[in-house]
Amino acid sequence: MSIRSVVLLLLSCFPLILPAQGSPLPVGDDNYDFVRRLSVRYGYKGFTRPATDLGLQPLNRASLVQLAKTYDKLYGTEMSRVDRYRLQAFYDDNNEWLSLPDLTATPDVDRAAYYQGNDFALFSKDSPLYRRRDPILKLFYPTPANLVEVNTKDFYLRLNPIVDFRYGKQQGDAEDYFFNRRGLTLRAGVDDRIFLHFDLLETQVGLPNYVRQLRDRFGAIPGAGFLKKYTLDLANVTDGNDYLNGQGYVSADITRHVGARLGYGTHFIGDGERSVLLSDFSNNYPFLELNWRIWKFHYRNIFAELTNGPARNTAPGVPLPKKYLAAHYLSIDVGKRLTFGLFEAVVLNREDGFDLAYLNPVILYRTIEQSVGSPDNAMIGFTGRYRSPWSVEFYGQFMLDEFKFDELFIERRGWWANKWAYQVGARYVDAFGLDQLDLVIERNVARPYTYTHRDKSHYTHFALPLAHPLGANFTENLFGIDYRPLPRLNLRARLYLIDQGEGMADRVVGEDLNQPHGLREMDFQNEIGQGINYTNTLITLRAGYEVMPNFWVEGEFLSRNKDSEATARDLETTVVNLGVRWNVARRVEAF
Repeated sequence: MSIRSVVLLLLSCFPLILPAQGSPLPVGDDNYDFVRRLSVRYGYKGFTRPATDLGLQPLNRASLVQLAKTYDKLYGTEMSRVDRYRLQAFYDDNNEWLSLPDLTATPDVDRAAYYQGNDFALFSKDSPLYRRRDPILKLFYPTPANLVEVNTKDFYLRLNPIVDFRYGKQQGDAEDYFFNRRGLTLRAGVDDRIFLHFDLLETQVGLPNYVRQLRDRFGAIPGAGFLKKYTLDLANVTDGNDYLNGQGYVSADITRHVGARLGYGTHFIGDGERSVLLSDFSNNYPFLELNWRIWKFHYRNIFAELTNGPARNTAPGVPLPKKYLAAHYLSIDVGKRLTFGLFEAVVLNREDGFDLAYLNPVILYRTIEQSVGSPDNAMIGFTGRYRSPWSVEFYGQFMLDEFKFDELFIERRGWWANKWAYQVGARYVDAFGLDQLDLVIERNVARPYTYTHRDKSHYTHFALPLAHPLGANFTENLFGIDYRPLPRLNLRARLYLIDQGEGMADRVVGEDLNQPHGLREMDFQNEIGQGINYTNTLITLRAGYEVMPNFWVEGEFLSRNKDSEATARDLETTVVNLGVRWNVARRVEAF
């Protein structure tokens, strides 16, 4: 049975009896940073901490609006001018949910009565937070953030254009930097029970030299699937790519605390800028997602269909080889400051489709793996987050792929199958008392062969990692600064210090997740950075100004210096570009 058949069977069994909470905010949206900033700045004092975990993306817009309204009620009078501006912009972006109560006004036991029969999009128009304007030609921009907006008793709709255009120069490179993405984004709801969201995007790119190297090696680029050749003499692009992509979801609530989402997109699990569990670095994938939010728990199941290898390895008209991902993540709130999480995932490679045994939403996957005699790739992970009283949030992750107790804790001989990765980090909001100065520091580490497997069940999609962009066999230290001195002006700086070992065609050292670990060079003395070692210093500086809601004019400087033990692998990159971005998040090209 295929995963699509399973999805349709499951959804057909779910009665839709209560209003759902809307389409999700796309992964990487700028509003996640703002809501997280509020949570670090103000914490959860004075109201019941929501079960929604900010370390999970995508999240429902409605849950985020309720949290923002709660901070507005409790701390709105003490917020700075910049935070007030961003808060109102957040309301404008999600104005179909402004009728929802904040988390202090309505106790949980009363919310069923509140929700019953309440058409949120219609009643949101009566909220003092809902901003109107005179529509252009009586149709366009009736509110500041939406090109087309419809609100009726049984239906709402938001339609907006997407533009992301950048052009720049690359020092010492025959190619210019070029990025041209445009499309449409739409979200809608029917009967406050069924919700949809989709982005349809067409993209042409002229890539930096290190991204071209990644493409030539793996046949893929981040965030893309099938690639076509692209040239544009006007922009001096002769080795570019053209691809059509998009994402979309259909969401519904099964009960007030359990929801289902069928979609095509990505996920991100974690509180950092990177994730060693699951990230949005690779291409979109079809998935079924279940969310269980009650009391102090947020539990998420993900069942996804992945592509095994790059698109270029198959003939036209031949389906791409498939594999499947089953994952679940449980976060538990402990008091007002501490959150723990448990993650488990298995990647299975089956010629006959998805194994129904993995649809069990609660059992340990290793148990299933053993019971069905499967050769699948199972992993387990842990997360933690602590908000201190000083506007500093500490966070971390640990991923365990395989290990042998004696080799890990007693012998310690660098056994190849001691496969693990971790992340530790801290985020400081309004650092040193300076409003809008936010700092982040993060360290990510992965041992050789982590995420790999004996066959094609490695932790990848379209040949790119499902977790950290570097794959494995690396250490990375990240330092970041975000500063917003004016409501519309955003300044961002990042420094990445990377140390990694690379292999060769005839030498497997554990950084390339597509190579089976059975091809390893040795069983013992495996250390992080083994192989052809290199260091990489990567700096990005970006300044953006918001001309009108969600329309940004941006300039960026990127400098990347790869210094390898093999001189032929040295690579320097310097890119300066200018552009505009409208109604879409910017993909990070730092790896």
